Amino acid sequence: MLYIRRVNTDIEKEWEFVRNMPEDENGLTNSWNGISRQEFEEKALPDMLRFSKGENLPDWMVPETFLFLWNDGTIVGQFRIRHYLNDALRAGAGHIGYFIAKEFRGKGFGAEGLKLTLDIARTIVPEDEFYLRVNRNNPASLKVMMKNGGHIVAEDEAKYYVRIKNPGKGLPTIEIAQ
Repeated sequence: MLYIRRVNTDIEKEWEFVRNMPEDENGLTNSWNGISRQEFEEKALPDMLRFSKGENLPDWMVPETFLFLWNDGTIVGQFRIRHYLNDALRAGAGHIGYFIAKEFRGKGFGAEGLKLTLDIARTIVPEDEFYLRVNRNNPASLKVMMKNGGHIVAEDEAKYYVRIKNPGKGLPTIEIAQ
């Protein structure tokens, strides 16, 4: 069974997943690659929780919720929702970033994970559309976005800029598995 959980559900599995995520894969950065278990619990986890609450953020940062995509008892991906956009995010990375571990790619986890994340994002994000960006050399991720209602609104030599309609905050709140 596939489901989304907020960070701080299973510290051991979250640490293992984050530790093994690349520092930068297709634009999604991970400053905790290779982190020790103790550093994860004392630094990374509190930072993720603080980021989601918007507490003590650097001026350039907006609140960002960290989610893990689980398949039964295994984490297969990480999704992040930026609660709103500043100028840099509007022209760049957008609202949602995600990573699917290599061994789980090509199995539909990205498309379903983005669908679940969009259900949550619509209760958080005030903009009429979700902004996403994808490297031109990553057609699998572009396909994930398109399967979820995405359309390309711009492109440059390196990236496609994608929008997905946000049905809005008037819809019922989605509960996230704990």
